[in-house]
Amino acid sequence: MVDDSELRYLRRCVELAAEALEAGDEPFGSVLVGAGGTVLAEDHNRVASGDRTRHPEFELARWSAAHLTPEERAAATVYTSGEHCPMCAAAHAWVGLGRIVYVASSEQLSCWLAELGVPAPPVRTLPVAEVAPGVTVEGPVPELAREVHALHRRFHGKAAARD
Repeated sequence: MVDDSELRYLRRCVELAAEALEAGDEPFGSVLVGAGGTVLAEDHNRVASGDRTRHPEFELARWSAAHLTPEERAAATVYTSGEHCPMCAAAHAWVGLGRIVYVASSEQLSCWLAELGVPAPPVRTLPVAEVAPGVTVEGPVPELAREVHALHRRFHGKAAARD
């Protein structure tokens, strides 16, 4: 269960997702928090550059491998606007990061995108637990999911208008 102190990190994830949207990118944002509650790093989606691996969760996994000890990584939490995709879940597990807390699940996102007529991604959507069974995962967080849903509607509405 996510407590009130953790909601601030999740709210920051939603802000980062909105920043991604304003930059013309898909609305995803993530924050890496150390064991003591200090924000260590944060990022948002950067896939509009053409590199579809530029997910914030993947970037935070790489950052943590370069800057944190194995013990610090294991004690850290990744807060994110959306549940990790399989690529990001694997990166998270391979570098030994700790817990994941997400606002919207992969299942929710898949339903939202289907409703918007967005084609399925090239990689099968799986829950983190199927890709990285040793990682503790918490979510979704209903009180913020509506905001994330709205960001995706805005992004894909803009995408549809460009097509």
